[in-house]
Amino acid sequence: MVLAWVLRDFAKPLIQKIPWIVHQATGEISDKWYGQQAVYRLSMGNFMFFALMSSVLIGVKYKSDKRDQYLHHGGWLVKLALWLAFCILPFFFPVGLVNAYSWLARFGSGVFMVVQMIILLDMTQNWNDDWVSKEDERFLYALLAVTIGAFVGAIALITVSFYWFNPSGAGDCSFNIFVMTVTILLTLAVSLGSLHPQAQNGSLFPSAVVTLYCSYLCYSALQSEPHSYQCNGLGKHFTAASGSTLAVGMVIAIVSVVYSALRAGSNNRTFTAAREEAIEEGLLETETEGTSAGLDGEPTGQSMARGNVEGKAMDEFELVTYSYSFFHLIFALASMYIAMLMTGWGTGAEERDLIDVGWTSVWVKVIAQWMTVAVYGWTMAAPLLFPDRDFS
Repeated sequence: MVLAWVLRDFAKPLIQKIPWIVHQATGEISDKWYGQQAVYRLSMGNFMFFALMSSVLIGVKYKSDKRDQYLHHGGWLVKLALWLAFCILPFFFPVGLVNAYSWLARFGSGVFMVVQMIILLDMTQNWNDDWVSKEDERFLYALLAVTIGAFVGAIALITVSFYWFNPSGAGDCSFNIFVMTVTILLTLAVSLGSLHPQAQNGSLFPSAVVTLYCSYLCYSALQSEPHSYQCNGLGKHFTAASGSTLAVGMVIAIVSVVYSALRAGSNNRTFTAAREEAIEEGLLETETEGTSAGLDGEPTGQSMARGNVEGKAMDEFELVTYSYSFFHLIFALASMYIAMLMTGWGTGAEERDLIDVGWTSVWVKVIAQWMTVAVYGWTMAAPLLFPDRDFS
């Protein structure tokens, strides 16, 4: 991500020296066009690398699989060399192919954001169910404390948003007021709806987390407004800020994307739970069949030897804790998402030294917020609308 940021702002001298890229450009070439081409090509290289890793690691179920040892958890020098080769290769591709990838990246980025939403909702629901099932009452008090903290954080974000993005004397800021008001109404609706006795999958804790996340998306969307916009009081403040402030913002963006990719990639149970349960049941049956040694008249020594052999056999069938293929697929989608952040979702609206700024970024986050509320609302309404289906 750092390399993409540097190339976006300083790639013009490099791209100008690559004739097969410049000669294929149509119309007037701007400095932003050079930066876009560099970001797209670097993103495309990362996407191809992680997509290849995802394809190769399809079907890895046990830790004894050689691909676990030599590809996923090993072979770092080979993977580094391969990654560098993939990063360089797209700079030999024609402009038309790269532009086609940029449209594919828009779709892939949307998928990445949807996966984030689903993982967030699943994580909060599992967290709630786990702590509620504990016999110790301290877990209930802890859950209540976290719930209150999430609501307090959401209120703080909305308050700060009204302060920064509806500044006095700025004129008509009806759009910002609309976004913040809709955020309050939507989160209030799902929070009250979760308290309804017929909302089987509803609970106050997941509602608090969704409210906090939606409040963050509201704040982040308004923060992404162009800094020249009169209602973006925070943008005007950052315009006069030092380089250290911009560096801090860059670090936050990097951590957010990397954490989201790691969390989603290593938590694939939401999408593969049925397959894993079937595998585990098969292994349990095998283990049960092998526990009769020493009870069927065999000598004790033979029983112990047989047990050791079976133990080694079971070690070979130790399940992996997550899908390696899905893990790399998420990083492939994250590569696309980074390209969209750096280029203002392909509009070229990004300003130098800034990330994820522009009206397209604003609307992407606003729509993501609405989708989050819709998905959470569906998890509560679906069991009522389709009582014959199992949504557990």
